[in-house]
Amino acid sequence: MPYQDGKFGCPVDVGLSMISGKWKPRIIYELLQQTRRFGELHRLIPEVSRHVLTTQLRELEESDIVSRTVYPSSPPKVEYALTEFGKRIAPILEQMIELGEHYIAKQNQGERNE
Repeated sequence: MPYQDGKFGCPVDVGLSMISGKWKPRIIYELLQQTRRFGELHRLIPEVSRHVLTTQLRELEESDIVSRTVYPSSPPKVEYALTEFGKRIAPILEQMIELGEHYIAKQNQGERNE
């Protein structure tokens, strides 16, 4: 039987729920590079709507993966960054990138063999 915590359930399910969502891994990837403003993130991930980007950022903030800093200016300047906890996702994301690159190369190699 898999490990179960009385409050949270299986740690794998908890971990996946924190970073699941079509755009969360991409958001985390971009924030691993540097702190970003909302507009920068939207330009870097143009396929995501502003509404969904906002929602995913809020969920990442609620999970303590992303911090949101508002600077008093007109218009307000808002920056998003990974928290110390959020930076712990870097090795996982790097392994996902490696896995994806390997799969792409394998698929491309298969196409050449056909």
